[in-house]
Amino acid sequence: MSEQDPAQPRPSCCHSKSESEATEPASPAVVAAQPVAPKSSCCGHPHHQPLAAEPTSSATDPVCGMRVDLATTQHRVEHAGQTYGFCSAGCKQKFSADPHRYLQRTPQDTAPPPPGTQYTCPMDPEIVRDAPGTCPKCGMALEPMMPSLDETENPELTDFRRRFWWSLPLSALAVLLAMSGHLLSLMPMGVSAWLQGALATPVVLWAGWPFLQRWVQSIVHRSPNMWTLIGTGVSAAYLYSVVALLVPQVFPAAFRLHGQVEVYFEAAAAIISLTLLGQLMELKARAQTSSAIRRLLGLAPKTARKIDADGSEHDVALDTLQPGDRLRVRPGEKVPVDGVVREGRSHLDESMLTGEPVPVARGPGDPVIGATLNGAGALIIEATRTGSDSTLAQIVQLVAQAQRTRAPMQAMADRVAYWFVLAVLAVAVATLLVWGLFGPPPSWTHGLLNAVSVLIIACPCALGLATPMSIMVASGRAAQAGVLFRDAQAIERLRSVDTLVLDKTGTLTRGKPSFGDVQALAPYRAEGVLRLAASLDAGSEHPLAQAIVAEARQRGMTLSASADMTSDPGLGVRGHVDGHALLLGNRALLATARIEVAPLEGTAEALRLDGASVMFLAVDGVLAGLISVVDPIKDGAAHAIASLKASGLRIVMASGDATSTAQAVARQLGIDEVHGETNPADKARLVDALRQQGRVVAMAGDGINDAPALASADVGIAMGTGTDVAMSSAQVTLVKGELSGLLRARRISQQTVRNMRQNLGFALFYNGLGVPLAAGVLTPWLGWKLSPIFAAVAMSLSSVSVVSNALRLRLQRT
Repeated sequence: MSEQDPAQPRPSCCHSKSESEATEPASPAVVAAQPVAPKSSCCGHPHHQPLAAEPTSSATDPVCGMRVDLATTQHRVEHAGQTYGFCSAGCKQKFSADPHRYLQRTPQDTAPPPPGTQYTCPMDPEIVRDAPGTCPKCGMALEPMMPSLDETENPELTDFRRRFWWSLPLSALAVLLAMSGHLLSLMPMGVSAWLQGALATPVVLWAGWPFLQRWVQSIVHRSPNMWTLIGTGVSAAYLYSVVALLVPQVFPAAFRLHGQVEVYFEAAAAIISLTLLGQLMELKARAQTSSAIRRLLGLAPKTARKIDADGSEHDVALDTLQPGDRLRVRPGEKVPVDGVVREGRSHLDESMLTGEPVPVARGPGDPVIGATLNGAGALIIEATRTGSDSTLAQIVQLVAQAQRTRAPMQAMADRVAYWFVLAVLAVAVATLLVWGLFGPPPSWTHGLLNAVSVLIIACPCALGLATPMSIMVASGRAAQAGVLFRDAQAIERLRSVDTLVLDKTGTLTRGKPSFGDVQALAPYRAEGVLRLAASLDAGSEHPLAQAIVAEARQRGMTLSASADMTSDPGLGVRGHVDGHALLLGNRALLATARIEVAPLEGTAEALRLDGASVMFLAVDGVLAGLISVVDPIKDGAAHAIASLKASGLRIVMASGDATSTAQAVARQLGIDEVHGETNPADKARLVDALRQQGRVVAMAGDGINDAPALASADVGIAMGTGTDVAMSSAQVTLVKGELSGLLRARRISQQTVRNMRQNLGFALFYNGLGVPLAAGVLTPWLGWKLSPIFAAVAMSLSSVSVVSNALRLRLQRT
C-alpha cells in the first residue's frame, strides 16, 4: 500500500484510545504490517477541526496534516532546533518515535509497498504475483496477501469510483435521450442517435476500459469468466450501434423499424455504469472481510516498558525486543509480547485472542500472551517469544493463510462457472439466431438485445464469490472466538465429524500436573528415587516431567546432569545420571528392557484408580520405585464433553497413561470408550480403524505423541497450549486449549457451510430465473422481456447479495 497524500481527506481517530495506546504503525516484527499512512484530518473532535483561517502561529502537524496553533497546543516537540506542533498526544508519540519518517516525506510522495509484498486473487488464491494487477483466470484485481493495519483504500475502488461518477451523468443523459426518442419525439431520431453516440463513447471506451481489458485477457488466456460475458455484451451493443449510425445502409429491412435502424448506445453506457456501481458495492463489502485481521493487528501495543540491567526503565519499540528482556506491564496496559511473569500478580483479559470472557489469574511463573489486557495489578514479565514468533503473529498468519485457501465446495463452483460461461455464450448465440430468423420485425434487433441481456444477466461473478467470501469472513470470525482454521477444507469438513478422539493430558486435563507421591524399593529410598528421576527429567518439557523437577527443587535437592537423555513418545525417557542407566516411564517402557514391575503394581493400580499418572523408575536394569503425578481435569471439560455428546458425537479417549488411570478420568467426564497405554502409533492406528468403519474422525491433542494421529484424522485439532509440533500437524487450533472452543469451532463450521450453500443458491437462482427471461422465452406468451439495462442491475445485485450474505457471519453467535 502506498502512503496517502496528506492533502487527500481521510477520516481517522486520534481519541479512540488512550494516549498510551494511540495508533501507530504495527511493528514489522509482529506481522508483515505496512507503515501507517499520514492522515489529513483528525478524529472529528470539536477541538481539532481544521481552522477557517490560519493564525500567525499556525503550523502543520507533520503526522496527520492537521493545522494546529503552536501558541495554544499542549503537544509540541523540539527537533533539530525547530518546534513542531501536533493535534493530539497520539500524533506527538508517532513523531517522537521516528521524526525522519515524517520530515523527509513531501505531500506528493507515495511510499511503495513493503519489499516482498505479494498479491493474490480472492477467487483464485493459487494466483500469486509480486505486483498489483488482475487475475488471469477471473479478471478480478489482485489484493495484498497480508492486509495492513493502515486501512488505506483499495486503489481499484478509488479508480472505479472516479470512473463511475464521471460516467453516470453521461449514461443518464444517453438513457433519457433514448427514452425521449421513443416517447416524446423531442428531436429527430438521427440527431438523437448522434448525441447518444457522443455521450456513450467516453463511457464505453474510457470508463469501461478496465472491463474491456479483462474481456480481452479472458479470451487470450482461454479462461471464460464474468468479463467474457460483460465484454461481449457491451461490445456487441456498442459496435452494432456504431455501424448503424455510420453506415445504416448495410442493414437489411429486418433490422429496421419505421425505416430506421435503432441504436443502443444507451444500453452499452448504462451497462458500464451499472457494472461500475456493482463493483464499487462489491469492493466495499469485500474490504470488510479483512477487518478481522486488521483488528488482530491493532491488538498489539506499539511500545513496551523495558527494564534495563541497572534497573532503569524506558519505552522502546516492540520490534527491538528480544527474548529474555524484562518488561513492566502497568495496570490497564496491554502485555507487549509473550512471556512469563517474574514478579507481581494480576488478572488478564485474554478474550481478544481466546474468546474466553472471564479474566484469568496470573502470577510468578505463569505464561502471558502478548496483546492481552492487564487488570488492576502490576507485573514484571520476561519476554519469551517476540516478533513473528509471538502468538499474535502466528494467529494473524494462520488466519491470512486460511482465508486464501479454497474450500472443496469451491472446486465444484469453479467447474460449474467454467462450463456455465460457455453454455451462456451458446445460449446468447441461439437467442440471436432464433429471434433474428423467426421473431417479429425488426427481428435481428430484438435478437441482438435479447442476446446482450443474456450475456449480462448470466455473469457468474456471484457464483465465483459464493464460497471465498464465506471462508474469508468465517476465518476472521473464528480467530476472534479463539479458533484458528488452517485452511478452508477444515472449516467445511469439521461439521461432518461424527467421532471425536481425545488425548487426556493437556486436552482433558490441565496439562500442568502436580506431584503426587513417591515409593521406593530397597535398597533405594524415596528421596533418592525422586532425585534421580528429576535429574533425568530436568531437560524435558513434558508436563509430567516438569512436575517432578519442580517437586525436587522445592525440597532443595541438588540435581545431577543427565547424559544421553532420549524420549520415547508415549512411553517415557531414558538416559544416564551419575553413571547409572535410568528408565523412567510406564510399564510398556520397562517391558522393552524386560524389567518386571510386579512388586509395585498393586500400589500403582491404587494410585491410577484415583486418577493419578504413575511412572516407574529402573536403575541399571532393576526396578527402583515409582512416582505418581496428579493432573487435574480442566474446568468446564465435563460440560463440554456432555454438550459434544448431546450434539451426536461419539467420544473416544486415547491416552498414553495406564488404562486404569485413563478410565478414572473418563468416569469423571462421562466418557464410555477408553483406550489406555497407547503410544503414538497406536493412536494413529485407532484413528485409521475408525475411518475404515466409515466414521468421519476428528482427533484432539496437544503433545508430540499426538502428532501422527492428528495428521491421520479427517480433522486434527490441536490445543493452543500444547506443542508447536502438534499445532503444525493439525488443521484446527484452539487458542485457549479448552474443549469449549471445539463447540464454537463446530458451530462456525456449520454456519459457514450453510452460508456457502445459501450463496450458491442465490447465484444459481438469479441465473436460473434471469437467463430464460433475458432470452425472451416468455415474450410470445406474456410479453415479458428484460432489457440489457435491467439485466445489468440484476447482475450487480446478485454479486452484492452474495457478499452481503457472507458478511452476516460476523454477526452470528458462536
